[in-house]
Amino acid sequence: MPGGDMAKPLLGRRNMESNPDLAPAAGRTVGILGSGDFARSLATRLVYSGFQVVVGSRNPKRCAGLFPSAAEVTAQADAAKKTDVIFVAVFREHYSTLCDLTDVLAGKILVDVSNNTEINHHKESNAEYLASLFPACTVVKGFNVISAWTLQSGPRDGNKQVLICCDNQEAKRIVAEIAQVMGFTPVDMGSLSSACEIENIPLRLLPAWKIPVFLALGLFLCFYTYNFIRQVLHPYIREQKNKFYKIPVEVVNSTLPCVAYVMLSLVYLPGVLAASFQLHYGTKYRRFPDWLDQWLQHRKQIGLLSFFCAALHAVYSLCLPMRRSHRYQLINAAVKQVMEKKTDAWIEEEVWRMEIYVSFGIMALGLLSLLAITSLPSIANSLNWREFSFIQSTLGFIALVVSTLHTLTFGWTRAFDENQYKFYLPPSYTLTLLVPCTVILAKIFFHLPCIHQRLRRIRNGWEKGRYVKFTLPSATGEYSSGESSSNV
Repeated sequence: MPGGDMAKPLLGRRNMESNPDLAPAAGRTVGILGSGDFARSLATRLVYSGFQVVVGSRNPKRCAGLFPSAAEVTAQADAAKKTDVIFVAVFREHYSTLCDLTDVLAGKILVDVSNNTEINHHKESNAEYLASLFPACTVVKGFNVISAWTLQSGPRDGNKQVLICCDNQEAKRIVAEIAQVMGFTPVDMGSLSSACEIENIPLRLLPAWKIPVFLALGLFLCFYTYNFIRQVLHPYIREQKNKFYKIPVEVVNSTLPCVAYVMLSLVYLPGVLAASFQLHYGTKYRRFPDWLDQWLQHRKQIGLLSFFCAALHAVYSLCLPMRRSHRYQLINAAVKQVMEKKTDAWIEEEVWRMEIYVSFGIMALGLLSLLAITSLPSIANSLNWREFSFIQSTLGFIALVVSTLHTLTFGWTRAFDENQYKFYLPPSYTLTLLVPCTVILAKIFFHLPCIHQRLRRIRNGWEKGRYVKFTLPSATGEYSSGESSSNV
């Protein structure tokens, strides 16, 4: 087996000394039934974490060379006799082949690591099915959300959480200790009835991204259709000019910044709505509506999609001069200038507008990059709450303001030019300003001293209409108690 990081124990001597309860677990003998990819990766990680590993295989001679030399590869019955904790690394369809080991496995802890091929493919989970086949055993569901690659490369390069569920607390504790010694973080998911939910987790494809992706696609289709009508359809109908060559690049490039800008504003709009909700009801203990709660939970994904669209816009913009159509237009403009005998085509206002516009765009993309990087778990975990809040909230709002300035300098005075209204439709950038400007004005409103103080009191636990007790000194020097409304 290759060395490198794989050969380095994940739990050093200092960790053992800081948590002496893990020392006995590290020397435990652990069994594995199965010889597939996951079983080999699991055996390797267990060996290098200090465990004695016994692998049970139907063909031990053929599979011995696939496992670390420190691991003992033997028949399944022999492996089951040598340990009390056994990882069952076989598919559900092959559980029945283990029925011959019923007597040997009696009283053992069986760790089911299997997954299904489809969500809710069976009426009962694999772990519950295994428990029904071996009622004399204690079945623990765990390690199924950990891939073979994560076991090989270590938890630093993959998911560190190991979800565990079982009806027996002692068995759950033992498996949790094994996971902790291996360098993972055990998470107690309750009884074995939770196994079905745990088995569905690896089968879900980006569940938190479904709504944000559909939102981004919906905005893209709306703005793309709008820009197509203005940039392609209008000149074709009114001026009989063929502008369909703009469809692959130019119309897309006009659409991407609209989507990125609106998506960025949608990251901070739910915070504005939540603050308004708290101000209206005068408490932080009232539950938000479900739609607002879901919106707040999807802000990270919406922000990353905003950055993705902004990055694509930057790449498309850099590629615009590379198009053949742009070269022809440049030559035509030069010929026209010669024909009109113009020696200088310099327009000072346009030069300044373009310089400022590009500068704001670069700054906005840089801030969005910082927001995207700090949203990664590996980076976010290295920041304290104040640092993370400053970057995501304060710098995020600054990114929204800079993006607004980028949009305004792009439009300049063209919003007041009637020639810019194709089919009486305003330029697309004027439509994108609606939500961001609303968010910016609301943020400014909430930072007014009187509003900010009231909002801060609410978030510190103050409630409108709640009565509080107080004490006042009497004329004799004694204190008397009374009540007052907190909203006075």
